[in-house]
Amino acid sequence: MKAIAVVAACLGCGLVSIAAVAADPIAERQQLMKTIGKATKASAEMVQGKAPYDAAAAKQAMLAISAAAETLPTLFPDGTQTGGETEASPKIWQDKAGFDAKAADLATTAKAAATAAAGGQDAFKPAFGAVAGNCKGCHEAYRISKS
Repeated sequence: MKAIAVVAACLGCGLVSIAAVAADPIAERQQLMKTIGKATKASAEMVQGKAPYDAAAAKQAMLAISAAAETLPTLFPDGTQTGGETEASPKIWQDKAGFDAKAADLATTAKAAATAAAGGQDAFKPAFGAVAGNCKGCHEAYRISKS
């Protein structure tokens, strides 16, 4: 019985290793950025009056951005500077602490905007503006524009 447990543990470790090797941080971060983009677009439409304001939807969008921002720094390991049609600037790896700080700021402002969402559109608008400003600032510093 003990041998079966040891074999199972070894197989489990092997599967984790295989999963780690098979992981594609570039694809993962691109997908995460799409999640942030969708949440930002939905929120912007509410703030601009192009869509009806929905406090629950605004809160969920900001929580999605916050969660993504907390994960984002882990998806830029060394060796992923190129490939996968990445728009990541080399500056991310040159100034990892600054990049990580920008992601932390985004998570913080998104959490604050999630809380502000309950106060209605007038409360949400400036909080969302801070989130959008963080997105813009990070893109200006750490993204290569392909257009």
